[in-house]
Amino acid sequence: MHILGTEIAFPNPRLTDENGLLAIGGDLSVERLLIAYKMGIFPWFNDDEPILWWSPDPRFVLFPGKLKVSKSMKQVLRNSDFEVTVNQEFEEVISECSKIKRNGQGGTWITSGMIEAYSELHHMGFAKSVEVWLEGKLVGGLYGVDLGNGVFCGESMFSKVANASKVGFITYIQNTSYGLIDCQVYTNHLASLGAEDISREDFLKHL
Repeated sequence: MHILGTEIAFPNPRLTDENGLLAIGGDLSVERLLIAYKMGIFPWFNDDEPILWWSPDPRFVLFPGKLKVSKSMKQVLRNSDFEVTVNQEFEEVISECSKIKRNGQGGTWITSGMIEAYSELHHMGFAKSVEVWLEGKLVGGLYGVDLGNGVFCGESMFSKVANASKVGFITYIQNTSYGLIDCQVYTNHLASLGAEDISREDFLKHL
């Protein structure tokens, strides 16, 4: 286990334990977060834990060319009244993501410190949000980190009505030119959209 101090640096992302945990400690400064993402490392921890830094192997990713849109989802995209925007309400999106109850999780890993840190990344142009609206109300969305190298690191999404986050995700992917979407770890939701596991080594090559 690598213990981080005040120096803004990380060990080789290949030096994780079997679960993908690389390091503990440090802070959530913009400088440290940007270095982490560029090295394929991300923070993920509960409010009562120290900061934990991860680089899992395998890595769960989506290649936009392999995006799967079902017939029923295509109908939703054509016929629904959803409106999708980008970077209109970042703070509200990340706040809603922190409130959503998720199966198997008693709390949230999106702490107040995480919200503050990623909001600062947003103001600097590195973090982006996608908003999904229905009748003028925010009903879904997602946010993540744009490294400026063709990789979008998705962090979290939420839905208050059926299909809202899928509409936002699909619409965003279809209207951008990313070469890779980093989904970090497996979820059924993203697997249904075409996400797949690749080796950490392959992921680092894409970075």
